[in-house]
Amino acid sequence: MCGIVGYVGRKNCAEVLLSTLEKLEYRGYDSAGIAVFDKNNIEVRKAKGRIAELRAKMASEGSPEGRVGIGHTRWATHGEPSDINSHPHSGGNVTIVHNGIIENYKEIKNMLISLGREFVSQTDTEVAAQLLDFYYKGNPVEAIIKAIRDIRGSFALGIIFRDFPDTIFAVRKESPLIVGIGEGESFIASDVTAILNYTRDYYMPEPDEIAVLSPYSTKIYGLNYNQLDKPLHHADWDENAAEKQGYAHFMIKEINEQPDAVKTTVVPRVTDGLPDLSECGITYDMLRGFKRINIAACGTAMHAGLVGKYIIEDLAEIPVNVDIASEFRYRKPLVKKDDLVIIISQSGETADSLAALRLSKSLGAKTLAIVNAKGSSIAREADMTIYTLAGPEIAVASTKAYMVQIAVMYLFAFAAAYANGAISEQRCRELTASLLEIPEKISEAIKLNDKAQYAASTLVNADSLLYIGRGLDYALSMEGSLKLKEISYIHSESYAAGELKHGTISLVTEGMPVIAVVTQKELEEKTVSNMKELKARGAYVIVVAASNILIESDVADYVINLGECDEMLSPMTAVVPLQLIAYYTAVLKGNDVDRPRNLAKSVTVE
Repeated sequence: MCGIVGYVGRKNCAEVLLSTLEKLEYRGYDSAGIAVFDKNNIEVRKAKGRIAELRAKMASEGSPEGRVGIGHTRWATHGEPSDINSHPHSGGNVTIVHNGIIENYKEIKNMLISLGREFVSQTDTEVAAQLLDFYYKGNPVEAIIKAIRDIRGSFALGIIFRDFPDTIFAVRKESPLIVGIGEGESFIASDVTAILNYTRDYYMPEPDEIAVLSPYSTKIYGLNYNQLDKPLHHADWDENAAEKQGYAHFMIKEINEQPDAVKTTVVPRVTDGLPDLSECGITYDMLRGFKRINIAACGTAMHAGLVGKYIIEDLAEIPVNVDIASEFRYRKPLVKKDDLVIIISQSGETADSLAALRLSKSLGAKTLAIVNAKGSSIAREADMTIYTLAGPEIAVASTKAYMVQIAVMYLFAFAAAYANGAISEQRCRELTASLLEIPEKISEAIKLNDKAQYAASTLVNADSLLYIGRGLDYALSMEGSLKLKEISYIHSESYAAGELKHGTISLVTEGMPVIAVVTQKELEEKTVSNMKELKARGAYVIVVAASNILIESDVADYVINLGECDEMLSPMTAVVPLQLIAYYTAVLKGNDVDRPRNLAKSVTVE
């Protein structure tokens, strides 16, 4: 959600801002804008729509020339997408960009209106700009400290003051923000991917820390106006990792990167043929102490958690509860002191997941974060962290992040099962060896590209469809359905196959597509029976099946057979054709695959 950038240096600021904003397009947005110090004035250019529209507007109206400025891509929360509601927003001496939500903006706005201030937009961001200007008496840091003490919510702000034409100020609370350090130049950004063309070195301010960037220095202050000594981080992948490299879209590139991502994530966590999570703070002795596990996550990450539930309960015999993170804290979860709560998040900044983490810690549970973003809020606040090492994932619809999340869930399940004596050392070694072989199996599944493309061609005109499965296949069908609806905009729902007769089968009409996942041999007979019921009612049935499962022609209209794979690990191969089907359906419909409408990559508000 929303992306903010800022630049101080010697380059053409407008072009730097636009190029860095383009790197944040994956976060989801509906308008864009920049503010640049041009001589003694702050020149603002903003437009509804894509950055391409902003570039076109600047080409016709003129581009500001300067060396200091801020920029923004907006995902509308307060006020409709429009030129007026686009960022940056100004108030007197202050111009800002903002990622997040100010919860008490109405209260602050009413106070400022009562003091004679006027507003031109519907946004909560303009309220922050006006509040900063209200407190500004010549000292920007002092004004920022006073303003953020009044503001409730999650935010990251990039700020310029008219009286300080060579300086950018920035502050965060919950929402992500990094401060990049280059050769004679500095940056702010919501994500390190924005600045990789310029530098890979950056600071990570904590909440309520204020960054001050000038051509001469970059300093970070606490709320007591004390200067802080922050560690300098270094991104371990370069800008090429965040480029398409010849692929038509980031999504298909990231599908093809899954074998390497799994290998990079798994191999360092295996020692002498056994799972080794000690570098993440997880020991076999610790694993013996957990009697119950709760998993909280959102969207695709929650589906990875469901796969985790099945394999942990099956192998380790530990009860596992999976919650949508946005519901977790509102149901008064029965989390005890000896429980483990696992939080799964690609960005490590998901607001609902972060809230679930904090609630779990307050209840005395141990917390484990499974995240892709180093130094993210969830990673920093969890008791233990397993990084998924997928590299940057740019497409909004997650593929490789999901794949490495379930890879980590397998490692954890194997370790927990062995630690608790639920499986023997020999069985643990066998499972771990199979997991080490899975990148090759995923590569084989990617070669089903043509079959997935044909299946997609049969779906492109559908109004609605169903995904079904049992056990692990049901968890997988949920992810397949989400992928399709995210990027194709076709309505789809997933159901446990055994639930069809309890209401859902009434939706089936002649020619309605149904995608069935069948990889678990012991559930084959029952799932095939459900497929026959669907065929009898006119459904067009597409099946993704394991190599040892034979689907007769009278049961399905089209079958995609997977290569050989350990049945326990089948979700890691079976999800690939589901990803490809979603991708090609969206391509055939002419949709913006990487940036689907209304969606954001990192959901930093509740």
